Amino acid sequence: MKKILQFLFEHKSLSRQMAKDALLGIGRQQFNEHEITAFMTVFLMRSVTIEELQGFRDALLELCVPVKLNGDKVLDIVGTGGDGKNTFNISTLACFIVAGAGQKVAKHGNYGASSISGASNVMEQLGYRFKNENDSLRKEIDKANICFLHAPLFHPALKAVGHIRKNLGMRTFFNMLGPMVNPADPAYQLVGVYNLEMARIYNYLLQQTGGQFTIIHSLDGYDEISLTSDTKVITNDGEQLFTPQQLGKRMVQQSDIYGGNTVEEAAKLFRRILEGNGTWAQNAVVIANAAMALFSTKRYASYEDAYLAAVDSLESGKAKQSLDNLIALQ
Repeated sequence: MKKILQFLFEHKSLSRQMAKDALLGIGRQQFNEHEITAFMTVFLMRSVTIEELQGFRDALLELCVPVKLNGDKVLDIVGTGGDGKNTFNISTLACFIVAGAGQKVAKHGNYGASSISGASNVMEQLGYRFKNENDSLRKEIDKANICFLHAPLFHPALKAVGHIRKNLGMRTFFNMLGPMVNPADPAYQLVGVYNLEMARIYNYLLQQTGGQFTIIHSLDGYDEISLTSDTKVITNDGEQLFTPQQLGKRMVQQSDIYGGNTVEEAAKLFRRILEGNGTWAQNAVVIANAAMALFSTKRYASYEDAYLAAVDSLESGKAKQSLDNLIALQ
């Protein structure tokens, strides 16, 4: 690692192979905590290159615990995190609405590193038991239309840096990697990013994978459809700009989508929304993200059709039933 650090300290960037080797070393616990912290800090001081990201992704996928879900075409909704907005768990809630609408979901997530409640925090608080056994995950997909993949159980490198990321409490390149390394290899992805540069990078990387993807970025800095401003939407077919009125019928305020101060508060809010007791603004934001995810599967003739399916999933209780079925299996 010392050679790699010296190379980076000379303001050089890593080749794809060098980046892969570095992260393989982290995943195999070949470096100490101080070396890893120094390595991560380099990428807080400058942007990570596409080659470096590709190398990091190669390493995570090489070390990854594979997931086989009976050949189901699954979907994932995931944000890069690190937008500093402390919203409630919009992506995870949207996953249950999607599952309630009949689309199978393999949600990839982790503990919050720069936010109070990441996807894993809220799922654990709701009673979900993290696991990486294929039989159990397949049973969840069959019974609840959704399973949850806690990233450190599938990616040794993420487990190795978990406490360092938490102690730093800042956005790192690992935030950027999460959406790229879902071990279930989802057929459809809705990826939220926190700035337009990251949208450009993801567009390039996801084009290489050949899968169906949709990248979303709210222009005021949210890594999801926030309905607080216009949203840039990038797909395999091109890009468009949508207003809050087009995606969610009206604009909401930033204060409307605040996530609370504790994981316990986040979990209570999560259940309240799924039970149909969320505010109009909370429901609108979750439905808009679920609708965009459903629309990305190409099963709906229009976004409006996908939106109506998302509304039905939440209001009929099918989304809540999906969560209840999942927790009953734990």
